[in-house]
Amino acid sequence: MNPARDSAPEPAPSSGASGSYGASSSSGATGSSGASGPGGAFGPLGFQLVLLRRMADHQPGLVEDALRELGVGKAEMREANRRWQAMLRAPGRRGAGPRYRSVLGPPDATGERRIGDLAFEASIWRLPLWPDLRFEVLAAPGGAVWNEWLVRAPGAPGPELRTVEDLRPWSCTVDEVARAFAPARPLEGTAPTRWRLAFTAPDAAGKRGEHVVEFTWGLLQRFV
Repeated sequence: MNPARDSAPEPAPSSGASGSYGASSSSGATGSSGASGPGGAFGPLGFQLVLLRRMADHQPGLVEDALRELGVGKAEMREANRRWQAMLRAPGRRGAGPRYRSVLGPPDATGERRIGDLAFEASIWRLPLWPDLRFEVLAAPGGAVWNEWLVRAPGAPGPELRTVEDLRPWSCTVDEVARAFAPARPLEGTAPTRWRLAFTAPDAAGKRGEHVVEFTWGLLQRFV
């Protein structure tokens, strides 16, 4: 994970979306393509529930709001997470790239992303719950996944991050915080899907201080 990676242009999606958070009525968040119940197809809805399950550790209130938007409950979220973990551990399991394609469908956009001397294939998918974000997977030559997290959608305006008060849960991504308060220092997270950044930033009164924030799947969750 490299939160201060080169800010190369995002692969262009087929269309943009406005707003900050909420399910779209035409998003396909419900229905057979996104079902996650026993025996049903594991699709975009199930994957969003997997993201929410990890975020619930730090932001249970926001997660409960999101579940209401999606029209499901905590039991469905737990079941989706159980099925996802089973997929990760299954004998003969697919690699991360094919697994995401099987769950989310073909990427909305792909493109090359260069980070230093390395070239990666960037694939992005829309998730109805966060219309201004995209789920991004960076794969190295040979298919090994280097990173998988939420990033700002191409063309979507990001938040203005000037003080620590601007850092609200679910408002910004790892890259955005790293750029706003450079030089930020990446720290080891508490789980594979979590990252931490340490940086110096002013508060609303202009007093600068040292801070550490934690992200889940690339989305800001809390101060540590």
